[in-house]
Amino acid sequence: GCRKVNGDCLLCYMEREKKRYGQDPRDVHRSAASTFNLPLRLKEPARVFVCSWSDFFIEEADAWRAEAWDIIRRCPHLTFQIPTKRPERILSCLPADWGHGWSNVHLGVSAGHQEAWDTFVPILQRVPAALRWVSVEPQTEKIRPSAATLLGIGWIVIGGESGDDRARPFDPEWARLLKACAWAGGARVFVKQMGSVWARANSADKRRPASNPEEWDADLRCREFPEAHR
Repeated sequence: GCRKVNGDCLLCYMEREKKRYGQDPRDVHRSAASTFNLPLRLKEPARVFVCSWSDFFIEEADAWRAEAWDIIRRCPHLTFQIPTKRPERILSCLPADWGHGWSNVHLGVSAGHQEAWDTFVPILQRVPAALRWVSVEPQTEKIRPSAATLLGIGWIVIGGESGDDRARPFDPEWARLLKACAWAGGARVFVKQMGSVWARANSADKRRPASNPEEWDADLRCREFPEAHR
């Protein structure tokens, strides 16, 4: 569960899915042990996307975040990707032995419009981390990051908005601009999808958010990952 932070949350997929199952999307609670402890059962290197239906740094998670950090600490072979829309809480929620950042944790912010980028990214830049990244999804307008806000950013994920008829359009030119800026700043780029509006106009499968790169222009078929930690 979570609470909306800004306009990027308008068509939150978590809210949509929780309502589909008759659950309250604002009810923030600790997941079942089988899910919470899942990383401990993964023996091979893998990427773990943390809190896909919540926010790791939300206030309601303070009670069990230390336990989550302990699981991450015990799984050095896994790479934990942690995005947030609450970057102002990161520093106060880090474990005591964080130091310059744990090698297996990639900290990120979610910023789909210019104001969010200009607000969240500078806060993230002040946090010590092995890798910092930005999820620009759903991207709802053109974002032109300054060179200063690209310093120390190692990965950028780009995508249009998915959802019902309220979904906002995504312009592929926005992805091209961000890709060029990211590469100029030394970051890697992962273009995830074109969004529901683009899909309805261009995709063979109108129900999906245009997540098949084969349908895109060749220069947008960019799916880079940051180097695995050692």
